[in-house]
Amino acid sequence: MESYDIVVIGAGPAGSSAAMATAKAGLKVLMVEKRAEIGSPKRCGEGLSKSALGRMGLELEESWVRRTILGASTYAPNGKKITVNYKGPEGWVIERKVFDKWLAKKAVEAGARVIAKTDAVSVIKKDGKVSGVTLESNGKRWDVQAKVLIAADGVESKIAREAGIDTTLRLVDVASGVQFEMAGVDIDPDRIELYFGNEIAPAGYAWIFPKGKNQANVGIGVRKPWAKKTAYEYLMDFVESRPGLKKGSIVEINGGGVPVGALMKNMVADNFMVVGDAAHQVNPIHGGGIGESFVAGRIAAQVAVQAIRKGDCSKKSLSEYNKIWWKERGEKLQKLVRLREVTESLKDEELNWLAEYLQGEDLIELVRSSGFKKLAFLFMKKPRLMKLARKLL
Repeated sequence: MESYDIVVIGAGPAGSSAAMATAKAGLKVLMVEKRAEIGSPKRCGEGLSKSALGRMGLELEESWVRRTILGASTYAPNGKKITVNYKGPEGWVIERKVFDKWLAKKAVEAGARVIAKTDAVSVIKKDGKVSGVTLESNGKRWDVQAKVLIAADGVESKIAREAGIDTTLRLVDVASGVQFEMAGVDIDPDRIELYFGNEIAPAGYAWIFPKGKNQANVGIGVRKPWAKKTAYEYLMDFVESRPGLKKGSIVEINGGGVPVGALMKNMVADNFMVVGDAAHQVNPIHGGGIGESFVAGRIAAQVAVQAIRKGDCSKKSLSEYNKIWWKERGEKLQKLVRLREVTESLKDEELNWLAEYLQGEDLIELVRSSGFKKLAFLFMKKPRLMKLARKLL
């Protein structure tokens, strides 16, 4: 039986981050990815903010950048536009098919072994504790021992459930997303565009992220029970209603579920940790998870390294990951869950009303889990919104 200090299941940003950090620390690391190509198919708008890249501690690499973003436009249901103009680059639209492989190669350079097209079939347990995993590739199955097994296998993570960790998501905590990569469209190539409204995207939003002069990711995220149609149907309606998009061609279609809530208090078991989308570590307002996943993978790696060096990989020892992550990221994201719960109950006329008072800078502060007091103060002006104001304070 093969034996490793760390086995990581899933080679997205969370998995590669964990594999990279543990390998750099000198541990014997294996990372496996069930897909034949790391990073494909993507389930992502491919936006990466300057602040997220800073938290990740990575240098910008031109090979995976498709467009530099210099501004943003947010539209209320009635078409009212709120603009943000940045002094310099505030973010980038990247190519995940390149970015994810780049991260995986960084993990290899650090000393990890990476295998694509390899599925984690089941968790191996000894005396009720995780001791390894059964892998399968090209019809061959084999068992691998691990001092710590890290699940980074996405929102559907079966490995976490097998390890005994509750990753249940309520219907309201999952956004159904569909995205078209389009060519031949008329867009502003330097700005992202966000569209809100219960007719456009119930309990979600539509987006246009430029990937070139006439190329863009055009997507939508909606949630039940507010959505009465599929995300695909809402996106088709959105594209058809805009001549600049309707004239274009769809060159790629992607879709999937995105966790936007249900942050987990416990993400560990004996010899086991869960990170990234599998642990619901996603911004609950805009659904972005690249930066959150990478940071979580790094925190988990730091704790796992210490646990292995101490010779204690028990749940109690690994629970330090829970504490550190909640202090560094969880508390801020939990505030944004409250903001999500407030905004999803607003009617279109109330969103239009807010657009008359909010500036672009206000929206930035809200997404960064600050600026709640101003929004609560505005809510106090309307009797129906007073109860919602209390949720923000």
